Amino acid sequence: MIFADKMIQLRKKNGWSQETVAEKLQVSRQTVSKWEGAQSVPDFKRMIQISELFQVSTDYLLKDYVEEDEEKNDLEVVTDHDPVYNVSMEMANDFMEKKAGSAGKVALGVAMCILSPVVLILLSGLQEAGVLHMGENQAVGIGLLVLILLVGGAVAIFIFQGIVLKPFEFMEKENLETEYGVDGMVKGRQEQYHPLHTKLLTTGIILCVISVSPIFIAMIVGGKNYYMAIAVAWLLFLVATGVLFIVRTCIIWGSFQMLLETEEYSRERKKENKRNENVVSIYWGIATAIYLAWSFATGRWDFSWILWPVAGVLYGVVVVVLRMLRK
Repeated sequence: MIFADKMIQLRKKNGWSQETVAEKLQVSRQTVSKWEGAQSVPDFKRMIQISELFQVSTDYLLKDYVEEDEEKNDLEVVTDHDPVYNVSMEMANDFMEKKAGSAGKVALGVAMCILSPVVLILLSGLQEAGVLHMGENQAVGIGLLVLILLVGGAVAIFIFQGIVLKPFEFMEKENLETEYGVDGMVKGRQEQYHPLHTKLLTTGIILCVISVSPIFIAMIVGGKNYYMAIAVAWLLFLVATGVLFIVRTCIIWGSFQMLLETEEYSRERKKENKRNENVVSIYWGIATAIYLAWSFATGRWDFSWILWPVAGVLYGVVVVVLRMLRK
């Protein structure tokens, strides 16, 4: 195996693009391309840098043929068990456009789920207070019908958007190798979007934090019994609006992270997520079952939503515990 082939093999083993290697070695991308194309060979100083970068010996890099034992050891170094998927400039642009288009729809679906019990809560509260001249069964029936329609609509949105993004599913789970110029383009878009991401994320968090204020206002004002039902409806509306902002901007921001393989989508996190797939499915399946059983059994849709933030916090604890056990 000649140096050019070894260079390509080592680079792909680490999941780096030619541009990334060039940056690490402080040379141009064209220089790396020439090395891999067997058009030129680096000098001895560069060869030492390459051996240190890829953690192999200079003998392995310089010798076209090595002893059987040495070759075996070197192959163990460069063998990559995880597939690496190539991402072209066209594919990266298409992915980001579809993610941006899907972000608002998915965020709307999440907001619909949060708002789904609002009509049930309002009708039940107004009917119980005698303000709404309607039977209890009618109020509950209309409220549940609206709830089912909103949740059903949200599920339809999730399924359709999942189908749209299905061709790009590997971006989230697999190792990527971007072609020349893709990393720079994505970083440029990320920097351009960063101020808006910060504003939307901050606004969403503030809305979620102040969402409890209608409850306190209703407690202070007192008076009519149905004030609390109206306050809960406002609480859910503020939470839904805040979550809509957060989910939308995080999906768009996540598309940049996927292509750059940073933060939540680094290769280390991807491996960890693959190991946790079964636990995640079981955990959120149980959480959903508990939420539905609790809500339908008690009829306290105005309160049962609290399960989701609690489940989110506990999920973080579960992940940390799994990480500690593996170590």
